[in-house]
Amino acid sequence: MALAMVNVTASVLDWASSYFDAPTRAVVFGVPIDGHLVVEALLVVVILFQLTRKSYKPPKKPLTEKEIDELCDDWVPEPLTPQITEDMTYEPPTLESAAGPHAIVNGKEVVNFASANYLGLVGNEKITDSCVGALEKYGVGSCGPRGFYGTIDVHLDCEQKIAKFLGTPDSILYSYGISTIFSVIPAFCKKGDIIVADEGVHWAVQNGLYLSRSTVVYFKHNDMKSLENKLEEVTRRSKHPEKVRRYIVVEAIYQNSGQIAPLDEIVRLKEKYRFRIILDESHSFGVLGNSGRGLADHCGVPIEKIDIITAGMGNALATDGGFCTGSVRVVDHQRLSSSGYVFSASLPPYLASAAIAAVDYLEENPSVLSKLRTNIATLFNELSDVPGLVLASHILSPIVFLKLKKSTGTGKTDIDLLDSIAKQALEEDSVLIATTKRSSLDKCKLPIGLRLFVSASHSESDLLKAAASLKRVAALVIS
Repeated sequence: MALAMVNVTASVLDWASSYFDAPTRAVVFGVPIDGHLVVEALLVVVILFQLTRKSYKPPKKPLTEKEIDELCDDWVPEPLTPQITEDMTYEPPTLESAAGPHAIVNGKEVVNFASANYLGLVGNEKITDSCVGALEKYGVGSCGPRGFYGTIDVHLDCEQKIAKFLGTPDSILYSYGISTIFSVIPAFCKKGDIIVADEGVHWAVQNGLYLSRSTVVYFKHNDMKSLENKLEEVTRRSKHPEKVRRYIVVEAIYQNSGQIAPLDEIVRLKEKYRFRIILDESHSFGVLGNSGRGLADHCGVPIEKIDIITAGMGNALATDGGFCTGSVRVVDHQRLSSSGYVFSASLPPYLASAAIAAVDYLEENPSVLSKLRTNIATLFNELSDVPGLVLASHILSPIVFLKLKKSTGTGKTDIDLLDSIAKQALEEDSVLIATTKRSSLDKCKLPIGLRLFVSASHSESDLLKAAASLKRVAALVIS
């Protein structure tokens, strides 16, 4: 019908055009009018008619039961998880004994450089006895969060012990080490706040930054010039800096590189640009400093200049859980605002007791720190000339980090190469080391590598064996 209307309209327009374009003009109510004006008027009328007419809609016809069944049979839902490929499958070595300097893997004794047992306290008799006593007195679990009948006297004793050891006014315990930092950051940082963080922070810190919903700005890894540039840029762009909470987030010893943060320089920049510091000491507590009190002790910085300190207790203290320490206001705020503290069942009492015993051991045996540093220096020197690999960690870091001198071109081939080195070292030389595998959630852009955790309980022969194995295997695999 519409096509017929268009044809009729075109015929009328052709006739009118031929008539009115004649030498004589049309006269309408005594007024002479050119032919093209009539044609244009008719065109406007036709356009208005087409725009205002109702479009044709076929009547709705409900689907039959058969059609519905056919559609349901053809529908394929999206999978809940991505398809598992061969590249995603990974079977890590399984320990069949305590994670000491020597462990049993697949029925064979190996030298263990994959466990962060820095002080060698795994299997320590005094710590084991403290756990047994706590189990007999309190049982295994607490069966409740801290704010709801989950607080036990040993929790309070542990908090006081840590605060006294570090020289801070107060501290607070968390049930799980990795949840400490990603609960603390969102407890203090909110939407609209500004966080300047190192690009090399590990996944738990990244998750805390994400959960805070703050504006996050990254600076180059352990680069103080880059940090200062970012602080200056953020300060310059802030219209009302006095109304915005601003934080610097760093690790004392970076898990992804083994580098040590220059805390004295960070504190100087913090005071210059008026930021606060959140410092994660999971790999430096019980390791750095003359007495193992961490990065502040190591750098000679008064601990009160650090606003918030967190640490996991699963490394040097050989227990589990974590803590945050600082001022009384900082600690009290978390008791109502930190999700990991408020909603999680409290730390099992025997683990808190183990942490107390571990700190006591460190205070009574400061020589263990000298032994640890001697072992780190020995392994560091022995690994200085591994074929195809280069040391990237600090000489005082218990995380000895080796990265490829030259990348193969892709992350996948790099990790395959490093996995081959670790696998051969384990199978042929009984040396257990770890590669820095990262999940798709981990946004760290630092190079991957091999990571060796040094313990004070490693013997010199253990260190020399690991170095000789890596040199031999790397020469075979990389060449």
